[in-house]
Amino acid sequence: MIVVNNIVKRYKTRTGYNTVLDGISFSVEKGEKIGILGRNGAGKSTLIRLLGGIEHPDSGTIERRMNVSWPLAAKGGFQGSLTGADNLRFICRIYGVDYADKMKFVEEFAELGQYMHEPLKTYSAGMRGRLAFALSMAIEFDCYLIDEAMSAGDARFRDKCRYELLEKRGDRSIILVSHEPKQMRQFCTVFYVLLDGKIIRFDDGDKAYGFYKKNFN
Repeated sequence: MIVVNNIVKRYKTRTGYNTVLDGISFSVEKGEKIGILGRNGAGKSTLIRLLGGIEHPDSGTIERRMNVSWPLAAKGGFQGSLTGADNLRFICRIYGVDYADKMKFVEEFAELGQYMHEPLKTYSAGMRGRLAFALSMAIEFDCYLIDEAMSAGDARFRDKCRYELLEKRGDRSIILVSHEPKQMRQFCTVFYVLLDGKIIRFDDGDKAYGFYKKNFN
């Protein structure tokens, strides 16, 4: 279970502080699939980073009673001068898993061929995206954070990503940020809309999207 209690997050601007999240609270149960809606700048990605521990709230608490992934396919933590294989080795050391056991999976999933052993700085954006998602799937978590992660690669690769995460790991908790109504309705059972720093819960996808369209279109 994850318990978010009254968290506030502000960012300093030239005209003062901008409050992105203003005292929001909610919880995530084991196996629950949550979809988060909101316009650009509403705080969706900020919330994902807070849940993943990449950033910290200015006030309030986040209690994690299950292990939570980093935001899936996030590329910011990778070292460009290292090869894809070396980045995998580093992650395996952090999480205490066997590198040799994960290498075959990442090689096959990312479909990088010989580039798996070349520095990341030589990769195209698409290659980085494929590697990032494969590395995310190499470590097992109780809850996966998804910030538009399944946009990497072509349609075939995106289908493979959806199967690996949303079907093969269907018993895990998922927090999904996406602008695709079909995808969110298909895989989520609880919906939240971020509006003016607050969070509103819906148990019905159509009602959530109706509220979203009314306030953001």
